[in-house]
Amino acid sequence: MKIKNLFLLWLALFATELQGTFAQGYKVYSVSSERLEVTKRLDDVSDADAFLIVEPYKKSVDSVMTPILGQSLVAMNVKRPESLLSNWAADVMVETSTATGLPKADMGLINMGGLRNNMPEGIVRRGDIIQISPFENKVCVLEMKGSDVEELMRNIASAHGEGVSSEVRLVISSDGQLRSATINGQPIDHDRTYRIATIDYLAEGNDKMVALKKHGKKYDMGMLARDAMMESIIKNRNISSRIEGRIVVE
Repeated sequence: MKIKNLFLLWLALFATELQGTFAQGYKVYSVSSERLEVTKRLDDVSDADAFLIVEPYKKSVDSVMTPILGQSLVAMNVKRPESLLSNWAADVMVETSTATGLPKADMGLINMGGLRNNMPEGIVRRGDIIQISPFENKVCVLEMKGSDVEELMRNIASAHGEGVSSEVRLVISSDGQLRSATINGQPIDHDRTYRIATIDYLAEGNDKMVALKKHGKKYDMGMLARDAMMESIIKNRNISSRIEGRIVVE
């Protein structure tokens, strides 16, 4: 069904609610619509009345979005199996894992789908990070048995790559099978307990990371993922990233 038809259906249902429940005594006699393409062409035709309405809110939004956090030495994008932005964000998870006094996590994990914009090269503002990580995801650390961590690596392989920290090396096949996995240069020990720094959304097994639901203890870091990213930039001032072969397809 086309978007326009869906919109008309919604209006009809809304009109029924108005007539039957919320606004007795009123009737909707007709519904009409038109298609308006939102393109740069609209920027050439300013609307003074609309500007006056938006201006007070614009000042408030700008005060939140424009403060400078630091700068990025490279532009960072998101793509599978490995990318500059996902590498940096996963490393931030590990960096944040010590925020409450815990030992440093063994690895960091973040989903590609949670990174919604690119990192600009040069000055990085607060608004850039809000656009990259707009969700209310919180950083957490999970304790997991090695056997479950190996299953997690298979989850990552089946997704054809997610954001993993510098401690991780995966070799996967083009059809999403795990061929090998190491953490800090060592094969995964099934009898060992590992600490995974990630976000609560993934800890629930979302985005096909179902192995994370098998975690033992969970430690909340008390901050949103985007706040962790902002704090990392403020602390380090200059950030960078590189492709290191964290996930290789063979």
